[in-house]
Amino acid sequence: MYKHSKEAQSNLSPAMALQYLKEGNLRFVSNLRANRDLLSQVNATRDGQYPFATVLSCMDSRTSVELIFDQGLGDIFSIRIAGNILNQDILGSMEFGTQLAGSKIIVVLGHTQCGAIKGACEDVQLGNLTPLLDKIKPAIDSETSTPAENRNGKNAEFIKKVTEYNVRHVIKQITAESPIIAALVNNGAIKIVGGVYHLENGAVTFFEE
Repeated sequence: MYKHSKEAQSNLSPAMALQYLKEGNLRFVSNLRANRDLLSQVNATRDGQYPFATVLSCMDSRTSVELIFDQGLGDIFSIRIAGNILNQDILGSMEFGTQLAGSKIIVVLGHTQCGAIKGACEDVQLGNLTPLLDKIKPAIDSETSTPAENRNGKNAEFIKKVTEYNVRHVIKQITAESPIIAALVNNGAIKIVGGVYHLENGAVTFFEE
């Protein structure tokens, strides 16, 4: 189990960080949460923080990454926004989380039945939500196997495919738009992985190619 210390964080490899997340999700799915004293963690982290992971996920109320991965206070930098899309502020937060704060992995986490994905597929127009959903459009365009008459928010298989494409698109964006993160990936200091959280059973499927 990860401990709150700079030494533990620095000795952690990206592969080990991913394994911690996998083990945590297995505990979550099995309803076997780790025994942790949250108040003790408050005290342990009051003078500093050494999270091992930075996770970009959706704002959906059912997708709290600390719960999904059975982690405690100070373990994860959690960045949440509808549709787990990327913008400059989020990218800057990721650079802080990795380059400055030392986390060893970036996870881009989509989820099934995502309202933002459905909204983008339905071309929803609503104030400031419109430009946010527009950031999902490249993922919709990447999914070419679904015929035009079925490319809508009611087609569960289409939504599933767009959700996965959206995660992959964001991963490509991260390294394309951040030379800092790209350099960390290239020298093996961190890794970026994508995944999808399944609302139906609590499991996370990681893309590790």
